[in-house]
Amino acid sequence: QVQLVESGGGSVQSGGSLRLSCAASGDTSSRNCVGWFRQAPEKEREGVAAICRRGYTYYADSVKGRFSISQDSAKNTVYLQMNTLKPEDTAMYYCAASGPIATDFVLSPYKYNAWGQGTQVTVSS
Repeated sequence: QVQLVESGGGSVQSGGSLRLSCAASGDTSSRNCVGWFRQAPEKEREGVAAICRRGYTYYADSVKGRFSISQDSAKNTVYLQMNTLKPEDTAMYYCAASGPIATDFVLSPYKYNAWGQGTQVTVSS
């Protein structure tokens, strides 16, 4: 079982930047993809970005060109660099780990089985 801990959330003004971190521990060898998801009040959890084995990355259309996912394997940490933040990016952000996933589902929260506790991101206009 892998354990995940997010950090780096906070409050910024529109146009600002934040970098989220997701530190993994435990049985990290079993994970295939690590994804970032977000959930705003009264909305469904949605996939934001994912990074899988061999470094393949995937992004939701709403964040392409603004967010960047990366990993430091030596530190077992995945990062989400968020630039040009907008008020609609306000949400609780979670990272999650999965076993093997088909490419079409890498941003589906239902395919991930280990979750962190979340970190809040608030963007003011």
